[in-house]
Amino acid sequence: MSAFAFFGALEIGLLYGLVALGVYLTFRVLDFPDLSVDGSFPMGAAVAATAIVSGINPWLATGMAIIAGGMTGWVTAFLAVRCGILHLLASILTMIAAFSINIRIMGRPNVALLGEETILTPFESMGDPMLLRPLVVGLLVLFSAWFVVRLLNSDFGLGLRATGVNARMVKAQGASTAFYTYFGLALSNGFVGFAGALFAQTNSFADVTSGVGTIVVGLAAVILGQTLIPGRKIWVAVLAVVLGSVLYRLAVAFALSSGMFGLQASDLNLVTAVLVAFALIAPKLKGNLKAKKALAPESGANGVKPSKKSGDVA
Repeated sequence: MSAFAFFGALEIGLLYGLVALGVYLTFRVLDFPDLSVDGSFPMGAAVAATAIVSGINPWLATGMAIIAGGMTGWVTAFLAVRCGILHLLASILTMIAAFSINIRIMGRPNVALLGEETILTPFESMGDPMLLRPLVVGLLVLFSAWFVVRLLNSDFGLGLRATGVNARMVKAQGASTAFYTYFGLALSNGFVGFAGALFAQTNSFADVTSGVGTIVVGLAAVILGQTLIPGRKIWVAVLAVVLGSVLYRLAVAFALSSGMFGLQASDLNLVTAVLVAFALIAPKLKGNLKAKKALAPESGANGVKPSKKSGDVA
């Protein structure tokens, strides 16, 4: 793999680390299967690109993208909490609606940012852009990860985590699980919208179809990271999902560039789906293997516990 491909994969892996943070908040913390990230990712890209083309400051445009992504998550929470729609179906409805809204925002299926100033433009003159771009994106991701760790370790974060573990207990304590759900989904999709805005600015375009498969990539990062780096502490889990995103992108880039197993660029989603399926099955297989090993000393070759001989001590 060439240096250009390596740093490109590193940049995309760090960028999708923001998506992994959002998916971690919904799937792991809130226990809410949220598929609306497939809509909030291109929405962040659409809002940021449209705002930048209109002459708005890139940092302000990125902030607008974060708010737009958060509103997408808020709509999903509203449908699930207020309207009583099944969580999965509520997120699917939001994702479908976001597709049309994104086209409305851009006025067309895609917007080019070639020649436009982005948040990376001031840093590109400081040295080799191939090295500086991943560094800038990495700093933004680390700041976001630090924010998530501080939030989840706070008293408010404890309520957020408790909502996903035992919502009835939270209600019994007089807290509002609805508020935690609204906040959690808005924050999660805000991170995804942030990722979409950075994606548009690093790739110089925003496209309405750029969010296809985002949830699968986010799940792959979360599951792969927590499988490779298990830990009960919050900071370990958050760091694991970010590193999982980077490792996943580097592994895919290596496989595609080397032609391993005859893979092509169009096989990316297939590889991701297989990886996620394996990561989900692996803990169960590991548990079954441990159970068999635990039973092995107590059973004979035929699975029957051997009887004591006359000379054995009782």
